[in-house]
Amino acid sequence: MMSPQEAPGLTANLLIDLSLLTLLVFVALAMLRSRHLFAVVMLSGVYSLLSASFFVSLDAVDVAFTEAAVGAGISTVLMLAGMLLTARREKPARPRRAPVALLAVAAVGTALIYASLDMPAFGDPDSPANAGVGRDYLERTPKEIAVPNVVTAVLASYRGFDTLGEVMVIFTAGVAVILLLGAGSARGGRAVTDAEEDA
Repeated sequence: MMSPQEAPGLTANLLIDLSLLTLLVFVALAMLRSRHLFAVVMLSGVYSLLSASFFVSLDAVDVAFTEAAVGAGISTVLMLAGMLLTARREKPARPRRAPVALLAVAAVGTALIYASLDMPAFGDPDSPANAGVGRDYLERTPKEIAVPNVVTAVLASYRGFDTLGEVMVIFTAGVAVILLLGAGSARGGRAVTDAEEDA
């Protein structure tokens, strides 16, 4: 039974989570409706910051830090740099029906919802992650690694090669974007005009 002291805190966390999820939906819809590429890039940065805040609310501070650094930071800078090669507005497109794509999205969404029904409750101490590997990490980390933070120990030591691979992927993506943009020219050596300027 929940004590009266715990109920207000749980309600406040629930309201914060619902507010963040609502803002995420509104930002995503605004991105879909906007035809200005600069506005879309800025909204994607806002979406990443809201996602990072949601991860903090879920006590996943390491994931929140990564989302804020990569999603709102590096990705926004790379997209702004990529805009130097493009027009500032999206070209108008004819609305087309795509029944195959709609069926694929519906099938994947149904499969994800069906798979989530068997998931353990959030924070369940008897879940496989907490009862197996997670408990083993908590017991071994103080003895084997002189790092007080278990998450840091897992990322930097137990999963060090995996973390190195992720850093290599980000570095390779950054180099690829720089090569696509072209060296020595802000616009890659070719002029780009907007449809509004031509009219």
